[in-house]
Amino acid sequence: MGEQPKILVSVRPPASDSPERATAAPPPRLLKTVSRSTHIADWVFRNSVLICACAVIVIIGLIVWELGSGSRASLQAFGLKFLTSSAWDPVAGSFGALPFIYGTLISSLVALVLAVPLAVGVAVFTTEMSPRILRVPLAFTTELLAAIPSVIYGLWAIFVLVPLLRRDVEPWLAAHFGWTGLFEGAPYGIGMLAAGIILAIMVIPIIASITREVISAVPQQQREAALALGATRWEMIRIGVLRNARAGILGAIILGLGRALGETMAVTMVIGNTPQIVKSLFAPGYTMASVLANEFTEATGQLYLSSLIEIGFVLFLLTILVNACARLLVWTVTRGVPARVHAQ
Repeated sequence: MGEQPKILVSVRPPASDSPERATAAPPPRLLKTVSRSTHIADWVFRNSVLICACAVIVIIGLIVWELGSGSRASLQAFGLKFLTSSAWDPVAGSFGALPFIYGTLISSLVALVLAVPLAVGVAVFTTEMSPRILRVPLAFTTELLAAIPSVIYGLWAIFVLVPLLRRDVEPWLAAHFGWTGLFEGAPYGIGMLAAGIILAIMVIPIIASITREVISAVPQQQREAALALGATRWEMIRIGVLRNARAGILGAIILGLGRALGETMAVTMVIGNTPQIVKSLFAPGYTMASVLANEFTEATGQLYLSSLIEIGFVLFLLTILVNACARLLVWTVTRGVPARVHAQ
């Protein structure tokens, strides 16, 4: 028998410079120090954010408390009649907020009638029909309107809008639609119509931007299904997009209404500032925000000041209610899903 070959197995110990051996475990004291510093930083961050969140609630609470305590004298003197009385006579000590509520609602309603079709049309075009090269410039230009200060709108209205209304628009409306009672009287240019138009320009970017986000949140499958069934583009937008986004669009409109209700400077400069209730849109009027801006520094008596504060309190509550309804309606469509821009 031949000799069996021998197999030599060499076992080499791992090199001392191996990465597994080179990385040594940190000492327990260092781990304890790092864990403690991380815990402290996390505690500081969590409580800092909590303080910021609570600060907003505290600020709202302080505003409500100050407005409520400031309007106590007016509430005790007039009660709920303050909201239904049209008398506003600081000399005689008789105050009623009905003309200001009427002016606020009418000017805001005129603004919505003019702004909603234009804003929804802009939103539909930029999301569904606009070429890619125009989509971003159009959206940017529309949102740029929201960055213009209110006083600039007022100055533009005084020097451009009011003369145009007095010279061309109001005489034409009186000649063709004077029988309605909404367009009668002397065409001064300054009045409820001018205030409604300037408010419409100011709320267009709010309604258009929110409507665009709501439309973008509609699933792409809705569009594809409508087109697959033979719908035209208009039918697809009307049935597959606008019908699914109608609650969110309504929320955008109500949010624009909230902006219109609280607008001050631009409206004050063109509405005429007369506490009266008149059917014609050519007549001057007054809003709750305008009376605060005009007369707050002139209020000398305690009851006069308290009445103005109560008007501010009513405007504050009305704005909070409108914004809450708008957020709820928008949420029913988006459900917190971020909007996506659909490519052409």
